[in-house]
Amino acid sequence: MIRRFQFQTPIKTLPSLHHRLTTTTAAAVSPPPTTTPTPPPPVNPSHLLRVSTILYQQQHSPESRLHTSLSHCNFHLTHEFFLQICNKFPYSWKPIYKFHIFSQTQHFNHTSTTLNKMLDIIGKSRNIDLLWDFVQETGNRTLVTDKTYIIVVKTLASARELKKCVDFFHVMNGFGYGYDLGTLNKVVESLCGCKLVEEAKYIVQKLKGVVKPDGFTYKFLISGFCDVGDLVEGSKMWNLMVDEGFVVGIDVVEKMMDTLFKTNRFDEAMRLFQSVRVDRVDELGLSSCRLVIKWMCKKDKLGQARVVFDEMRERGIEADCMTLGSLIYGFLSKARVREAYEIAEAIDNPDISVYHGLIKGLLRLKKANEATNVFREMIRRGCEPTMHTYVMLLQGHLGKRGRKGDDPLINFDTIFVGGLVKAGKSLEATKYVERVMNRGLEVPRFDYNRFLHYYSNEEGVVMFDVMSKKLREVGLFDLGDIFERYGQKMATRDKRRDR
Repeated sequence: MIRRFQFQTPIKTLPSLHHRLTTTTAAAVSPPPTTTPTPPPPVNPSHLLRVSTILYQQQHSPESRLHTSLSHCNFHLTHEFFLQICNKFPYSWKPIYKFHIFSQTQHFNHTSTTLNKMLDIIGKSRNIDLLWDFVQETGNRTLVTDKTYIIVVKTLASARELKKCVDFFHVMNGFGYGYDLGTLNKVVESLCGCKLVEEAKYIVQKLKGVVKPDGFTYKFLISGFCDVGDLVEGSKMWNLMVDEGFVVGIDVVEKMMDTLFKTNRFDEAMRLFQSVRVDRVDELGLSSCRLVIKWMCKKDKLGQARVVFDEMRERGIEADCMTLGSLIYGFLSKARVREAYEIAEAIDNPDISVYHGLIKGLLRLKKANEATNVFREMIRRGCEPTMHTYVMLLQGHLGKRGRKGDDPLINFDTIFVGGLVKAGKSLEATKYVERVMNRGLEVPRFDYNRFLHYYSNEEGVVMFDVMSKKLREVGLFDLGDIFERYGQKMATRDKRRDR
């Protein structure tokens, strides 16, 4: 059993990677007759507009004046109406709080949904004092849910009110909600998802006397520290998890390996994988093998990737398209084009990861024309390209920093640098304009993604169509096809939605 996770020493035997769960069979119970709930009445848009206008214009007025103006609107106050008013002011607490005070004069009964919505808005506006007072009111109404915990603690943690984060749990215990491990885990998972893992660790440590963390708690903390790139703290959580007798799950191992790969600690990641591979090979599934194969192919270690792939096949694990796409790229990076195409042609229903592996590998071999043929083939077979596909192809044809074309009128400078100027981004185009006059000048990498975003509108649809025709006129048929397809399917949000 591992006692310590250290990056500079070999990984010892991992503990069992997951609990064996026992299942029980419940007696079949006939479901009660279902009744269709009555849908809430629709909100009158004119009333909604009028009330939101009054709240905005009179948010600083005395309450009596505001209440009088709202009463004259003759609107029907429902929970749906209250929530839509909240949506009108997502970051402004005052209009919503004033409307809340008014609603208490109209015999309006809050639900946990409406109170959580208010807490969310108050928290986003960073009014910590009002948030804390409203927490007391919510607790008195006994409408606290797990979402209430998440909203309040996330707000307090973002504001570095760590003591209040812990006090919140004690306050809720005073209202009779108790210290619940499941609720704590949901809060920790939410905080780690927002990269507030240090704050989550502080809360767990301070509440350890009343809520003992379990394996899921440590899992979320390890994943959180991996997401922020803090492997030292992540390894400490790993060690603490093992010290307390919890099982290290395979998903935690994969997360740690992925982070080690991303931080260029390839050897340490492989030692971790080897320890699982030797002692717990039955626990290794497709996701673990896919992760290792992907990074081996990225690091040009095709031989090791083949060993893992063959071992995976011997164990009866079928490779998916993402794994095969990584292998295809690995073969192409070694200029083994024939073998890469053999793998691709053997796949019955290739998805976009397979085509991306082909395109990326061919572009690495400076075969931009052949990569464009793959682009045409994927469209013919019904696989729609993504933004990443277009950016890869543009970088392959024109270079990451832009290359001077053969034609003096239709080239990188006239299309992209001129396009930046036309879009009002003269400052971004300055370096590239200077390079036109001085070809030896170093320029930053051109952001094709941002350029396409600038023209993701109806004007861009026309521009891409005109550009594709001009490119074909000078013999650049590959680029013409790329721009034509982008203009047809990707240039606006509606086109992307309908494709």
